[in-house]
Amino acid sequence: MNCAESEILMHALVDGEVDAVNARKVEEHIASCAACAGKLAGLRALRAAMSEKSLKEAAPLRLRRRVEAALPSPAAPPSTPPKRFAPSRRTFFAGFAAGTALSAAIAASLVLAVFGNDREQIIAGEVVSAHIRSLQPGHLTDVETSDQHMVKPWFNGKLDVAPPVIDLTAQGFTLIGGRLDYVSGEAVAAIVYRRRNHVINLFVERRSRGGSGGAKAEAMQGFNVRRWTQQGLDFWAVSDINAVELGEFCAKFADALRPGGPA
Repeated sequence: MNCAESEILMHALVDGEVDAVNARKVEEHIASCAACAGKLAGLRALRAAMSEKSLKEAAPLRLRRRVEAALPSPAAPPSTPPKRFAPSRRTFFAGFAAGTALSAAIAASLVLAVFGNDREQIIAGEVVSAHIRSLQPGHLTDVETSDQHMVKPWFNGKLDVAPPVIDLTAQGFTLIGGRLDYVSGEAVAAIVYRRRNHVINLFVERRSRGGSGGAKAEAMQGFNVRRWTQQGLDFWAVSDINAVELGEFCAKFADALRPGGPA
């Protein structure tokens, strides 16, 4: 592991969000690199300073009283007790049948939601693993260039889809190349960008795995993941940059991909 790769994982290491394998690799590199060791020490010192109790300020008592005064008063109990309902045998079984039908419907919808969510979680885990593999020396790009007109033709004949390659350098996301990768045993295009010292992997494949198709964002193993569908393609963006910046990257890419969008 070199210094650039160590820096990419260093923030996640401080937050305890790096898996054991990569944590060990970062620590082994830091043990022999004084510069990275100093950066890690600085990050840990900053985290400790931000956790100091002296930085936390309790709300004044007058604010608590104002909030309590603004809250509605508890409702007064009813003057007459509600009429008690004595269920008959007929109403009992009718209610039981209706409740059973409702429970079955809810259970069915929950099963579908869990299966759909579980499948997308598995794919998300696969793209994060592919992102981590790419950070190893010599694995980041198969074609290394910032020229989008060289990256896109490189995929010809390697996939059943021509992945869009967009130059976002002017927007702060530098194209550095592309590679052929695999997610759940299927070949996908990986378009690689850099944001300062952070790598962004954008995985592109033809929409065929199902799922909701809506835009989703989450964090896994210390990395932010965003997924969306556009023009019959599934896009998965993975990076250790913060969620706001990754969202900005995805929005700019999606805007440029729309007809009439910026080139």
